Amino acid sequence: MAEGLPGLPGLLVVRPGALTTVQDRGRPGRAHLGVPRSGALDTAAYALANRLLGNAPDTAALETTLDGVAFRALAATTVAVTGAPCPVRISGRPAAWGAPVRLPAGAELEVGRAESGLRSYVAVRGGLAVPPVLGSRSTDLLSGLGPEVLSAGMLLPVGPAGPDPAPGADACGLPGAPSELLLPLRPGPRADWFTQASLAGLWRSEFRVSARSNRIGLRTEAGPALVRARAGELPSEGMVLGAVQVPPDGLPVVFLADHPVTGGYPVVGVVPPGPALDAAAQARPGIPVRFVHSC
Repeated sequence: MAEGLPGLPGLLVVRPGALTTVQDRGRPGRAHLGVPRSGALDTAAYALANRLLGNAPDTAALETTLDGVAFRALAATTVAVTGAPCPVRISGRPAAWGAPVRLPAGAELEVGRAESGLRSYVAVRGGLAVPPVLGSRSTDLLSGLGPEVLSAGMLLPVGPAGPDPAPGADACGLPGAPSELLLPLRPGPRADWFTQASLAGLWRSEFRVSARSNRIGLRTEAGPALVRARAGELPSEGMVLGAVQVPPDGLPVVFLADHPVTGGYPVVGVVPPGPALDAAAQARPGIPVRFVHSC
């Protein structure tokens, strides 16, 4: 895509990173239409990035994966980087992480590799004004809805700035990346598809985050496989955010924001939305995973 006119409010992508997408609060409530939820995986980090800039809570921002992103400002603006701690530079000079940073026209913002955790969030004052699809600007990797994954040369338009940000937003209040992922699990609706011994073992077993994890689901490995008490398969039924589905290999998969709206493998339980799923968004491959019984 062409660089555009000087002074045009927008960001020109210089380095897209391994996987950088536009995300907001997603498209909840449309599963009956076959539309996944999508949206930012670490909801607290995403919300903080917007709050630091005075943006509305549903303003679109960038979600990076592991190795960051770089872009050039076509007009002066203010940005904030939250989520996984990482080096931030403006035209080669160190800049603050977790705080509003002024980006002059023509300057390049470099968001580096995550020092811990997995996903960083880059918000710009006024938000990313890409066209909404079904009420959201989120990129959905499963359905293909929303803007494309970032690529070099892409031009991201920026919306008009809102009121000045309220003082007091504090990045230090967010928890760091987990060294062990503890996931509260509410059993059901298909826990009875597994043996009592498997269910009892689930609460005392340790799994690991698989490298095959993505925005669709956090896959586990290295733990004991859950054993079926029933043969056969279920008809496809509705899936929700945080559903823990057990495929034929017996290793749990925790559904994240881009999860399918239906599935045929039994769901042993559900991880409630909140801090635990935010932590799952920052869990790197190899990190231990434990499920904790939740009522």
